[in-house]
This record gives sequence, structure tokens and C-alpha cells, in this order.
Amino acid sequence: MRYRIVIRHGRPRQRYHTLEVDAADLAAALVAAAQRLPPDLVATADLAEVREAPDPEGRAYLEEPSP
Repeated sequence: MRYRIVIRHGRPRQRYHTLEVDAADLAAALVAAAQRLPPDLVATADLAEVREAPDPEGRAYLEEPSP
């Protein structure tokens, strides 16, 4: 499964770092994300959000009729 992880970081002004990982489950996604975080971000990170990443091919658009 593909997960999107958003990390809030920075002081005094907060910013967001987004990455996507492929993992078997949420726990594995967290481990994979932790291994890919830039060191300078880790010092000021204070919040992480993990969600299933959207499938761009599976998204419906307003212009397309519903099945």
C-alpha cells in the first residue's frame, strides 16, 4: 500500500515536508518515513500525519460523468 506522510517542522515559522512510501502497513510506513527524513528537519519536527496516498488514476473529476 502507498502512504503519504506529512511532517510539520520548523521554528519559528512552521513548514510541511511531504513524502510517499510503499509499505505493508502503517507501522512499516512510519519506519520507512523515519529513515528518509532529512536530519535538519528532525530537530524541529513536532507532528506527523500518515494517510493512504490517493491514487491519481482512481480519482473522479467534476468534468467526468459518474458511472
